[in-house]
Amino acid sequence: MLSILGSANPCRGGVGRRTAMSIGALGTISLSLPEVLHHQSLAARTQSVGSTFGRAKRILLVYLQGAASQFETWDPKPEAPKGVRGKWGAIQTSVPGTVISEQLPKLAALADRLGIVRSMTHPNNNHSNLYTLTGYAATDFSSETNPFDNRHHPFFGSVLDYLEDQRAPHETPELPRNIGLPFRLSTYAPFSRRSGPYGAFLGHGYNPVWTEFDGKATKTANRVSFFRRLAGVDVQDPYLGITPKSRLRVSKAAQLQHGLTIDRLDKRRSLLQQFDDEQRQFGESDPAHSLDRFQQMAFSLICSEKMRNALDVGMEPMALRQEYGMTLFGQSALTARRLLEADCPLVSVFWDEYKVVNTAWDTHFNHFTRMGNELLPGFDSGMSSLLLDLEDRGLLDDTLVMCLTEHGRTPKIDNLNRGGGRGHWSQSYSVMLAGGGIRPGTVVGASDDQGAFVKERPVSPEDILATMYHLKGIAADTVIPDRLDRPVRLTEHGQAISELV
Repeated sequence: MLSILGSANPCRGGVGRRTAMSIGALGTISLSLPEVLHHQSLAARTQSVGSTFGRAKRILLVYLQGAASQFETWDPKPEAPKGVRGKWGAIQTSVPGTVISEQLPKLAALADRLGIVRSMTHPNNNHSNLYTLTGYAATDFSSETNPFDNRHHPFFGSVLDYLEDQRAPHETPELPRNIGLPFRLSTYAPFSRRSGPYGAFLGHGYNPVWTEFDGKATKTANRVSFFRRLAGVDVQDPYLGITPKSRLRVSKAAQLQHGLTIDRLDKRRSLLQQFDDEQRQFGESDPAHSLDRFQQMAFSLICSEKMRNALDVGMEPMALRQEYGMTLFGQSALTARRLLEADCPLVSVFWDEYKVVNTAWDTHFNHFTRMGNELLPGFDSGMSSLLLDLEDRGLLDDTLVMCLTEHGRTPKIDNLNRGGGRGHWSQSYSVMLAGGGIRPGTVVGASDDQGAFVKERPVSPEDILATMYHLKGIAADTVIPDRLDRPVRLTEHGQAISELV
């Protein structure tokens, strides 16, 4: 049996839509919708509530897993006490009066393209990926670490993919509408599985199509292992450096098995088509149409030269690749630009933990060493190159770029942790957006003098997602069906941030 695309986990009612594309596996799928939802999704595409409604044709999510420190990125506090402000100061940006961390000089020069929100706040203080990526918080921490908890709400990328299906139910896109790079979240994080970027009650068929990293790390770093009594562990980390031959590939689940040629695949497709034709003699149904659509997508993805070319960063000049940074993040960012240019409407790049949990941007230990030597330089190079590249190619104006993280870090530096660290802090933190209808050179909200609490204009993750839906042209009152086909709003309380658009 040839398994195509994604997880084998079952979705609501049985087999997932995209994940259930194993040749010969034609299980019953419960995918019908009330007509009102279909018509609503159509109306959402044409509704206009302002000049920026529907401005974003594409979305790029850059996700800093682990919770990036606001102090060392978008909201430095150079006048705060040393135990708060930390090791570095602030640098003037291209927007007069706006400063960011001096460790981000390339992004400082691009601040006139950015929208920075310095007043993010919410009460979910332990890696709230679910709230950030879906608009609905986890019920408890066990839910946050179980990607397939049936209480979850769907990832916003899954929602957009679903709504597009309702708009054009028989249309098979040439490329997936929801692609995740460089690999499925938490793939290399032992003892931990982060929730968030999944289809949830829409079905596993709406999970992102994930790539895989096929390459070699060139640098090694010592990590503090939480599950080895804080012992040091040497890790070859691709986020620090990779070889030029390293690539992102279509997940092995979507690749041809050994010995299965394109000709043999076409023959299997022909037999499957004959089976489907016989089945349709007994009546047409929405599930049958849906299965046809995802089967065709699977075959197209396997055979797609366009997909292979988009993933091949080796087609780019070496000088440009080096500007992005020869790291897993830098090359993933470049791959994301290529996918967007190839008309993929939503690409997510996750800077994820690797081999050891409480790594990536979760800087409980060696905070300043890791920020200064590992995280900030690669982020500054990759993110700035991505924005300039999109701009140079005429893509930034209608591509919404969202650089998000699940919460921030504590104002007080904990020197009891090895190397000094900052803990979890969701009372006040920062995110960045750009392009696609975002008002450039804007700073929304403010934290207090020590970056501990919001001083003005509190913003929640729901508000960020409501802003995204507005810019994508999705009406604020749009609903989707939950597991019991009850209508559910895209966010409970989110409001588009008027100052930002």
